[in-house]
Amino acid sequence: MVDHLFTGATELEGRAIREIMTLAMDAPAQAKSGHSGTAMALSPLGVTLFSRLMRHDPTDAQWSDRDRFILSCGHASILQYGLARAFGYDLDDEDLRGFRQPHSRTPGHPERGVSPTVEVTTGPLGQGIANGVGMAIAERILRADFGDDLVNHRTWVIAGDGCLEEGISHEAASLAGSLGLDRLTVFYDDNHITIDGPTELAMRDDAAARFRAYGWHVIELGERANDLDALEAAGVSAIAETERPTLVIIRSHIGFPSPTMMDRREAHGSPFSAEAISQVKAILGVDDLAFHVDPDLPSALVEALAERRAQHTRWEAAMVAAGDRGSRLRRQYDTNGALGERVPVDYFPSGSRVATRKAMQRAMDTWASHTPGLTAGSADLTDNTGVVLGSEPQGATHPGGRQIHYGVREFAMGAVLVGQAAHGGIRPVGSTFFVFSDYARPAIRLAALSRVSTLFVFTHDSVGVGEDGPTHQPIEHLMALRAMPHLHVVRPSDANETLDLIEAYLSDDNPPATALVLSRQDVSVFSEDDRRASRAGAASGGYVVREADDAVFTLVATGSEVSAALEACDLLASEGVVTRVVALPCWTCFEEQPREYRDAVLRRATPSVSLEAGATLGWARYVDHAIGIDSFGISAPGDYVLDYFNISAQRLVDHVREWLGASS
Repeated sequence: MVDHLFTGATELEGRAIREIMTLAMDAPAQAKSGHSGTAMALSPLGVTLFSRLMRHDPTDAQWSDRDRFILSCGHASILQYGLARAFGYDLDDEDLRGFRQPHSRTPGHPERGVSPTVEVTTGPLGQGIANGVGMAIAERILRADFGDDLVNHRTWVIAGDGCLEEGISHEAASLAGSLGLDRLTVFYDDNHITIDGPTELAMRDDAAARFRAYGWHVIELGERANDLDALEAAGVSAIAETERPTLVIIRSHIGFPSPTMMDRREAHGSPFSAEAISQVKAILGVDDLAFHVDPDLPSALVEALAERRAQHTRWEAAMVAAGDRGSRLRRQYDTNGALGERVPVDYFPSGSRVATRKAMQRAMDTWASHTPGLTAGSADLTDNTGVVLGSEPQGATHPGGRQIHYGVREFAMGAVLVGQAAHGGIRPVGSTFFVFSDYARPAIRLAALSRVSTLFVFTHDSVGVGEDGPTHQPIEHLMALRAMPHLHVVRPSDANETLDLIEAYLSDDNPPATALVLSRQDVSVFSEDDRRASRAGAASGGYVVREADDAVFTLVATGSEVSAALEACDLLASEGVVTRVVALPCWTCFEEQPREYRDAVLRRATPSVSLEAGATLGWARYVDHAIGIDSFGISAPGDYVLDYFNISAQRLVDHVREWLGASS
């Protein structure tokens, strides 16, 4: 049967496309919010992917060897929900009616863990491309480790004009081309429309030339967005390409086939009127009823996927036949490649002075070879941040390489980490200087929102950076990241506490997204007594380093400033003034503890002061007075800068003296 709108579509595929197109209008219209036009134009592509190209099984949405699908232009989320419903995934008609409504399974943008087929949280444009790069890296490493009989899938991304305008697309595409990620395919929906109007208002790039320069295989389909055979052929060509990632450029028409909304900017973000919806339904030859779905379509499409589901059955048999290799792969997915055994570490001697960043490299030297899912790398600062694995660098010549050189691309690195973690079986670590967390922040935010296990290692954590000056001296960064929900911002008190917290992270099957913030300058290693307190309390996010029932003051600090607090405690004790010292390495962890524990640690009835080499905003939650830095830094040796801003034991001593004098 010839379909006059969708070339090459089978009768079943045509039904699916029409249903998704109508849902793309009905759901936003009912919600009075949403993006219809892009979802309508991409329905033929979506159906082609799910029907002809992707390796997937709707009866087991979490099959580990499934192809990964990412909708980078997440505003078109109704497309993904419509595809999931049509192809028999666990998403029903009521879920579709709940589009963009409170607590529904069909939120305004795809959110990981909420609805089936959603691999990563998308919406902030461009990040989905970088997530796809991360997923392709994860698949390549696991395939190298376990063999292509057990790991043999691909990553498919749909991106739009906005995704390619965002700078992260340049970073991620350049990295993907350099690594030769041949199992990554990005379909670029070149519809020439943004919210403001034609893309030519701000972009006249030659996308094909750009991606060829990155080292990609580029297919220019032109006006073939409704030709399923052409779309399939492009996908087959991408599969046949074994050395490069592939970009397929499609010229679509937003809002197709609406006679009043097609190719208009209003089709991007405004729901269609009732009249416009009726016109499209007439053209499609479907009933003019809201949310009119075919109850038999999901089962029919699942049946049509019999061969792809048979791939799943054969894979299960291969896993059993693989014996220990198959068991290890399942375990790696179940634990996200956690540290599998207790391995003793060489702790730093008490009384020595060690930058906490140096503990990172010792941790890698000790545990990397025992953590099967670990990947690590940096934005061109590998030696500085201590994430040298001793592995071959990741790339086409070393597909199993765990050392990833991200280049000077902090934002892409962060989003690639998210993709690796969301893929499963991989435990990614990425690093840079703390001040450059600004560049990675949007990706850190999606890591926290998605609840994926990513470890961001940030070194050079304060004005102790010194001569590099204010451009490289973080001030507001701790508080900015602490404001982010679900992100654990960890600033260890000394090098041994750093080792303990890294080991705990690597050993946890599903650790939270974590920013580990480490010093460039040397920090005193705790005495044995203080070490016992750290071992007992650091994982709780806050603990008493030194307690005294008769203390007249509490000194609170984080990171390298805990040493200053301990020094101040000793100086005051020599004057007969008894104080207690509290460390708060992770505020989020501390807030998760019972109220009784937090009250016992802070003991707010006792006067208190904090010391931290950063902004004081937020410290009022824990102390009566905060000593910190509320201006940008200066270029000078690190010790001088710390003294200049009064980040010292003496400043704490002076404050306590002033308070005691005033109170007396």
